[in-house]
Amino acid sequence: MDMPRVDYVWTVAEAKARLSEVIDRAERVGPQTISRRGKETVVVVAIDEWHKKSVRKGTLAEFFANSPLAGSGIEIERAQGRMREVDFGDVEDDVEQEDASRELPARH
Repeated sequence: MDMPRVDYVWTVAEAKARLSEVIDRAERVGPQTISRRGKETVVVVAIDEWHKKSVRKGTLAEFFANSPLAGSGIEIERAQGRMREVDFGDVEDDVEQEDASRELPARH
């Protein structure tokens, strides 16, 4: 049986039937894409690659300090308009009800 190409997209059925191969290829070759109903849906990635890509590198302040625009003299001003009003609808009521349901029983 031929190995799928690097850019091969697995169907859910193929990935389920050949999960060990999907995992092996993710470790050896690179991320493996799985599609559902013809639409690319998820990617299986080796844990080492996941850690490299998902670990935060520095703070937001460091990011801006290292920006190519740092020291360029660019000045950014905040808009001075009114704050816009946002209608949260029933969200506040839902939050209060959720908080009430989390209350712990009284200690004796």
